[in-house]
Amino acid sequence: MADTDYNRRNKAPRPLSEAEKERLEEYIDSIHYSPRYSDDDYEYRHVQLPKAMLKAIPKEYHDPSKGTLKLLWEEEWRAIGITQSLGWEHYEVHEPEPHILLFK
Repeated sequence: MADTDYNRRNKAPRPLSEAEKERLEEYIDSIHYSPRYSDDDYEYRHVQLPKAMLKAIPKEYHDPSKGTLKLLWEEEWRAIGITQSLGWEHYEVHEPEPHILLFK
């Protein structure tokens, strides 16, 4: 995506500790996946995280200047429990509901 601001993510993927993974496990079954949709160039998907899950996500995954999650590397969004086939990229975050938008 041409207008994706990749400066809004960590310089390198920040792995989760085992304790952080355990804190997120209770929310994984509550992650909501929208149906896929597409345009002439990309396929898209919205992934809605439970609000309570945001408090369990490490602060290094948050962008204090925007008040949202940062754009996450694939390793990061997979670590918090989002499952998608290969090739998806995180390109936007919508608030107040924590939506992660992916494209392929």
